[in-house]
Amino acid sequence: MEDPELITQAIANNVRAQRAHRGLTLDALAARSGVSRGMLVQVEQGRTNPSVSTLTRIASALGVTVARLVEVSDVPMVRVVDKADVVTFRQGGGEAKLLVGADMPVIMELWEWRLPPGEHHDGDAHTPGTREMLTVLDGELTLTVHGRSHVIGQGDAVLFTADRPHRYANAGPAGLRFVMVVAEPRETQDQ
Repeated sequence: MEDPELITQAIANNVRAQRAHRGLTLDALAARSGVSRGMLVQVEQGRTNPSVSTLTRIASALGVTVARLVEVSDVPMVRVVDKADVVTFRQGGGEAKLLVGADMPVIMELWEWRLPPGEHHDGDAHTPGTREMLTVLDGELTLTVHGRSHVIGQGDAVLFTADRPHRYANAGPAGLRFVMVVAEPRETQDQ
C-alpha cells in the first residue's frame, strides 16, 4: 500500500497541475466544484487528506477521474495496478478501494467497496449522464436512488443513473462487499 503522505502529495501535485492545465483560478475551481477555496488551498499544499466526496467533486469539476488525482506516477499505454498501489478510503467502519481509473475517452473508475452491518455511504450526484454498475460479491446491498430503495443480493448486478444523490447501505447482518464501475461522460470543461 502506498505511503499516505506520498498519496497526499500526489493529490496536491495532480490537482494543481490539472487546474493549471485548464487555466482555472482557485476561485473558478471552487465555483465549479462546490469545494471551498480554503479547502482547495489545503489540498494543493498537501496539508489535508481530502474525503472521497471532496475528491469526487474536484475531479468532476476538472473533468478527470478520482484515480487521476491520486496517481503517484504517469500512466503508460498498459497500466497494471499492483494491489500494493490501490488507494483505500475509509469512512466509519467501511472502506472503498479505487482499483483503477481512466479519463479518456470517457471517465471510468473501478471500485471495490466493503461495508460492515449498519454502515452506509452517501454518494453525491455525478455529472449528468453518469451511470454506475455494480455487482454484489458478499452480503446484501440496499441501494437508494432518487428516494427509492432496491435490494441487490449476492451475485446480483445493477445499473443505474448516478446523476442524483444515492446511498449504498448494508442493512443486513453480514459484511457487504461489492465491485462498482462508474462511467461519466466527458464534459467540455477544457474550454
